Amino acid sequence: GDAVRVALADTFALYLKTHNYHWNVEGADFYEYHKFFQKQYEELWEAVDVLGEEIRSLNEYAPGSFSRFAELSNIEDALTIPDGITMTANLLADHEKVIQTLRNAYELAEQAGAVGLANRLQDRIDAHFKHCWMLRSSLKNR
Repeated sequence: GDAVRVALADTFALYLKTHNYHWNVEGADFYEYHKFFQKQYEELWEAVDVLGEEIRSLNEYAPGSFSRFAELSNIEDALTIPDGITMTANLLADHEKVIQTLRNAYELAEQAGAVGLANRLQDRIDAHFKHCWMLRSSLKNR
């Protein structure tokens, strides 16, 4: 339960940071970043719901407040507005953190024989790998 709560908190924090960057990115490549970040935050928003419902399916309560998410999450808040390249690099590093969080939860789910949960966590890991690929590709030759 706790490992999935951390995964939910990390996912929510990354969703919020990505949406923040979507709103606040500036510069010559504004439109490309704006649309790119939107695709990512939309996918993350769906994942927040999936993880919250997974926690409820374990007959536990999902965290649902900023303060609880802040306690649980490994993702740092975005308190400044960097340029688009820095935003992209920050998001890449954060997706890599979330992958580690999800792997920890996956290993515990596997040990507990929670096959459905393990499968959904695997799906989340795969989604973050895809986000990393796109973010990394965006940073190439910059």
